Amino acid sequence: MSPDAKAAIGRAAAALIWPGQVVFIDGGTTSGHLVRSLAPDLRATVLTHSPSVALALLGHEQVEVIMLGWRLYRHSVVGVGAATLEAIAQVRADLCFFGVSSIDPDAGLSTGDVEEAAVKRAMWGAAARTVVLASPEKLATASPYRIAGADQIAALVVAHGTDAALLARYRALGVTVHVAPA
Repeated sequence: MSPDAKAAIGRAAAALIWPGQVVFIDGGTTSGHLVRSLAPDLRATVLTHSPSVALALLGHEQVEVIMLGWRLYRHSVVGVGAATLEAIAQVRADLCFFGVSSIDPDAGLSTGDVEEAAVKRAMWGAAARTVVLASPEKLATASPYRIAGADQIAALVVAHGTDAALLARYRALGVTVHVAPA
């Protein structure tokens, strides 16, 4: 996927955050685009297990950044483990944004690491709404470790030009689909 498409997904996702919200933001390149697209004057609290996301928020002086306790999972550059899960359990967020390795209407959301899946499940469970950021190559695929059913997410943000028939399958599950402008 082109960096421009991921940036468009990030911009569309950033528009879903309102002032005053408490938000979990997962790691990954698309999440990086999301935080770089936030309004400079946004007042919000962002909890993240991603050092990259935290660093990208340094210029947003009105965003309180809370790093979750962690052991670094080097492949995805995110925190995992008991300390991360304990920190997440102490929060009730308005929104959770995360990327996944795979999202399939039947198999649900999944990833390639068992501990990363546990952290994503905890974030999902501690948020009122979950929004998944998904590039086209991640749609209609499955990875080994399940996070949640596709019908359990509130919204999916995808790139412009994503197959309409495929998106209809997610909409049929009650998922709101946001297509990023080109």
